[in-house]
Amino acid sequence: MPLSRLRSRLPGGLLAALLLTAPPLAIAADAPSPPRLDVQAQAELQVVPDQAILNARLWERTPAIAQRDDSRTDPEALAEARRRLEERAATLIRTLETAGLERDAIQAGSLRVQPEILHDRSGEEGEPTPLARTRLERPFEVEINDLERLPTILDALTEAGVNALDGVTHDLADREAASDEALTKALARARHKAELMAEALGVTLGPVRAVSEQQAPVFQPRMMAMSADARESGGAAEYRPGTLTIDAAVNVSWEIEDEKSEE
Repeated sequence: MPLSRLRSRLPGGLLAALLLTAPPLAIAADAPSPPRLDVQAQAELQVVPDQAILNARLWERTPAIAQRDDSRTDPEALAEARRRLEERAATLIRTLETAGLERDAIQAGSLRVQPEILHDRSGEEGEPTPLARTRLERPFEVEINDLERLPTILDALTEAGVNALDGVTHDLADREAASDEALTKALARARHKAELMAEALGVTLGPVRAVSEQQAPVFQPRMMAMSADARESGGAAEYRPGTLTIDAAVNVSWEIEDEKSEE
């Protein structure tokens, strides 16, 4: 039926719906996607740490007493242990400042109170007697931005009588800059691989079509435990920072423009 006669017989809204849902007279063929060259690349960056974080602990204990159902820590003994602990903590901070550290580089943690149970076998019958005491502890974190001073700081901690040195973590003051460098290195590696592949295949690289991180730059500070020998010798040989590794990986897709003419 001619469109003019159909328009006269159908309401306007229905005619519009028919026209919108009618199949097109001709379907254009989908344009073929341009050929692409996809590359995955990884890069590893070795960096020398420029910062160290040292963790230490001080603690004091109340006298051990026989444990009974109604036994509680003597408040006076608890207060005395805390007084001794706070005095030692103040001495530790002064010693570190004398060694050249700024107060902001010394982080004193909160007081920790932990009950401890012991078993005394010194009785005549050889039966273990439960003993109870309380341990009060203060953790310290020391940030060292000059690694040459690390042995001096370790000596200062030993001089202050810390009960535990939990190790040294080597780190970077500016992690973002190192991560950016690792990512840039991965992208350069991807470009190199793509150019090598294009030359071998006899094609020309076009513009970049897509870029994504396969793996964000991974950075892991290096934790080094402290041995007894290191404490006795000052630790200079034990704490060589070495290098830290940062890994990065990317996916990059290039459009292939045309084939090189064969000679």
